[in-house]
Formats: sequence, structure tokens, C-alpha cells
Amino acid sequence: MIKSILGVILGVMLSGSAVAQMKQPAPLPAEMEIPLKYGAERLGKRQDTDMQRFRDNRLGAFIHWGLYAIPGGEWNGKMYSGAAEWLKSWAKVPANEWLALMDQWNPTKFDAKSWARMAKQMGVKYVKITTKHHEGFCLWPSKYTEYTVANTPYKKDLLGEMVKAFNDEGIDVHFYFSVMDWSNPDYRYDIKSEEDKIAFDRFLEFTDNQLRELATRYPTVKDFWFDGTWDASLKKNGWWTAHAEKMLKELVPGVTINSRLRADDNGKRHFDSNGHLMGDYESGYERRLPDPVKDLKVTRWDWEACMTIPENQWGYHKDWSLSYVKTPIEVLERIVHAVSMGGNMVVNFGPQADGDFRKEEKDMAEQVGKWMKQNGECIYGCDYAGWQKQPWGYYTRSKNGDVYMAVFNVPYSRHLTVQTPKGVKVVKATVLGGKETPVTETARNEYNVDVPTKTPEGPFVIKLQVEDSANETDRYRDALT
Repeated sequence: MIKSILGVILGVMLSGSAVAQMKQPAPLPAEMEIPLKYGAERLGKRQDTDMQRFRDNRLGAFIHWGLYAIPGGEWNGKMYSGAAEWLKSWAKVPANEWLALMDQWNPTKFDAKSWARMAKQMGVKYVKITTKHHEGFCLWPSKYTEYTVANTPYKKDLLGEMVKAFNDEGIDVHFYFSVMDWSNPDYRYDIKSEEDKIAFDRFLEFTDNQLRELATRYPTVKDFWFDGTWDASLKKNGWWTAHAEKMLKELVPGVTINSRLRADDNGKRHFDSNGHLMGDYESGYERRLPDPVKDLKVTRWDWEACMTIPENQWGYHKDWSLSYVKTPIEVLERIVHAVSMGGNMVVNFGPQADGDFRKEEKDMAEQVGKWMKQNGECIYGCDYAGWQKQPWGYYTRSKNGDVYMAVFNVPYSRHLTVQTPKGVKVVKATVLGGKETPVTETARNEYNVDVPTKTPEGPFVIKLQVEDSANETDRYRDALT
């Protein structure tokens, strides 16, 4: 009976709001909330300076690099179209055979400073690095496992080199960490016996040790982005996910943690049983953006999306023809679209086994960087504008109230329709990197902003100067119908 009443209440709440999300649970009324020991630690957004920095950065890069870069999607002469970092699973490779790839790990073309310069040129403000993916191979010399870069021909601390190089360029470093570990015999997908519990308890202690090691060895880390946390074994140990978050925040004051780590007392992930976000930002948007109606409440929590360039690849894959490859313009549009909805976007790179990047990735980074150099002020520190979406592109808003129009679709009329909120008028429009363009009032709270006489070759941004018109006489009359 209680479940059915809750269902009716939730249905009314969801159908009654234009921006209500459907994927995540709507928070329950306070008087109906379920007592939880391991639920959300706060309601609403974090407002401290470290979280604000995360939010203002807006654009990041992802680096997926591990042993999977050596076979590049191919095993025993067969090419697998699935994600390269899952090749061990696709090809059913035994753990000892897979980890023998360590003998070939010697990225002679790796240059951390070159990587950092490339990221800087692209305009990213932070980089997420796969410290350890599901395979269990660590890019740092962990003392808790033999499967590390220290036991390869390369030997040196790759992660340490990257942290220093990116930090020297003023780029924040975030750590990707997979809890699921195919190299560890104590990992369990589920807990079905006392033996499983004992083994998994050992595994959680091992994981604690590695996380402490990362946090203390590299204290400038700004974020931990967890993955491989969807198995029943983790859902049944929600206490540990809350413990891990608390531990890292004590070790690295100000650090941010993604929602993918967390499970509550009842095994609910990302959002607890009362509908509240766990962790500091939602991280469920992988290779997609949130739907503004089904998924998102722009004022309630922070979120971050991550995207690949080929549709189905994170780690290095030899054959990009097996999936659609996005153009730089498509990558840019997803970046702007994310910011226009109040989120961050992270663009993925899969370095080759030798430590270099493929030409397509270098070209993409260069072209995105050129655009960001001229138009980045509509991205960094910007947020959801709250204006009605138009077919020509996307709005963003800066902290000081400037509104930006990021134009991706130029209409044949060469007039860009702008509908302002009540009491707001547009008084000036200037193309970033260019000149002022005419603004014509066409109706109440509606304007045409002209496309520049010489149309830019790619997407362009117009900065609007707006003023309060709440006290002005309304010269328009409503139609009598």
C-alpha cells in the first residue's frame, strides 16, 4: 500500500514539472524519507571553492591508457569491434596471459610535457587519467601489487610524470580508478558465501591501500573518478563506498568524488533510496548528454559527461572504421551543449602503446583549441542561461550576467531569433573576435540578431549585452482571441 501511494505521489511530481527528470528518482518529501546510514552526505550542490573550480573549468580531457593499447583491439589475428579496454573480456583471455603484455610495455615515444602542451593548446582545464583500469595494471609503482609500470621494461612512474607535466601547465589532474580488478583473485562479482565475503573483505582492504597510496603520493590530485562499481558485490557493501569517499576527502581536503563510486544501504547507486545524489557530481552520462526533460534538473546538482571520438572506443584501437568517428565540429557542439545545460564535458583520448597519439586525435585537439582560444569565454565559468532554446544553437551565461549565443546552424533568413525572459532586453550584440552586429526588436521579449555580414567559416559566438526592462512601458498589445 505504501509503495503504491509513493508511486502516485512521484507520478504527480514528475508530470507536473517541465524540467522534471525521469531517469533519476525524484527526492521523497522529507517526512517520507527512509533512514539511511550510507546515503547522500548533503542535499544540493557543494558551494566551496574547490567545487566551484571543478564547475568553472567545464572542459576536460580523458586519457585511457593501459596494456590494452598494445593489442589495440586485436587478439590472435581476430579484430574485435568492442571497446579496446574490454578486449580481455571479449576475447576471453586468461588473466596471466593478458598480464604478460607487461613484458612489452615500453612507450618510447611518451613525453609527458608534450602531452601537457597538447592539452593546454586544446584549452582543457583538467585531465582525467586512468591510473588503473579493469585489467588491474597500474600506471604508478604501487607497492600493493606486482602488476605495475615498475615491473615493465619502461620501469618509470608514468603517472607521476603526467601529474607534474600537467600541473606545470596549470592543468588540474583527476584520477580515474577502477574498483573492479580482473588481476586480483579476491575480487568477486557477487557475494554468495562466507568464503566470498572473506575474499572480498581482503579485496576492499587492498583497494583502500591503493587509494591511500594515490592520495598521499600525488597530493595535488583534484578528483577521483571511480568506475567498475556496478557489480552486486559493491552494491552489497555500500558502507565501503561511503567510507572510501570519506577517507579520500580526509586525505585530500577539497577533493571531488563522482557519483559512480557510491551505493547506499539498499544497493541504490548514484542516487540514494531517497532520491538524493551521492558523491559531488553525477557521472552517469557516458557517450551521451542528459535529456533536459528526462534526466536533468539544472539547479539541483552538478554533473559531468564524457565522450569518445570514435563512438565505441576509449582505449587505443587499431581500426577506427568499425564505428562512427566524430568531426571536430561535432565534438565542439557537444562541449557547448553540455555547458548550456550547466554541465562539464570531458573528451577522451586513447594513446598508442608507444606513447604517441594518432593523427586524428592531434588534429581534433588543435582545431578545438583554435575555437576555444577565440570563444572560450562562453565556456569557462559559464552555466545554464535559462533562456528559451532556439534552433540556431545554444545559450550560456557568465557569472556577471553576460549571455552568449553559440551559433551552429545559420538560418536562411540570416536573422537569429532571441526570446528573452520577461523584463530583459537585448541592447547590443558583438561577435567574439569580430564586430558588433545589428539587433532588431521584433515583438515583446523577442529580437532578431543579425548573422555577421561575412559569415564565419565554423561555429561562432555572439555576446549579448542585456538590461533590465521591467519598469519600461509595454508598447505591445495582446491579440484579442
